[in-house]
Amino acid sequence: MEEKKYNAADDIYSKILRAGRRTYFFDVRSTKAGDYYLTISESKKFTNEDGSFYFKKHKIYLYKEDFQGFSDLLNEMTKYILDEKGLEVISEIHQKDFKKEEHSESNKSEVSSEEKDSNENFTDVDFDDI
Repeated sequence: MEEKKYNAADDIYSKILRAGRRTYFFDVRSTKAGDYYLTISESKKFTNEDGSFYFKKHKIYLYKEDFQGFSDLLNEMTKYILDEKGLEVISEIHQKDFKKEEHSESNKSEVSSEEKDSNENFTDVDFDDI
């Protein structure tokens, strides 16, 4: 494996958060003037058709003068999401064992005959075929 050489003056402090297919890197770096800033990088693993892997990477540079505003908005937005949707992950993509909730018998009886007819006549369309 190739070892990357870093300028010791640039890299000050690093932490890694592994989250499934995504990995987040938090790195404190140094400017030429000796001040610090934060880089937040996301690396996401993908699989080619032949089974080999590749990564897509995105990076944010965050400077001290923006810390408070960034932190305030991040806290506000994460609080909003958790208040609205809770901690449970509901995406099929992220949960391999996710099962769609079955309608109970009482819910089935509430479906009108018009809805049943429209559902029976619905054709599943695959947009890749168009």
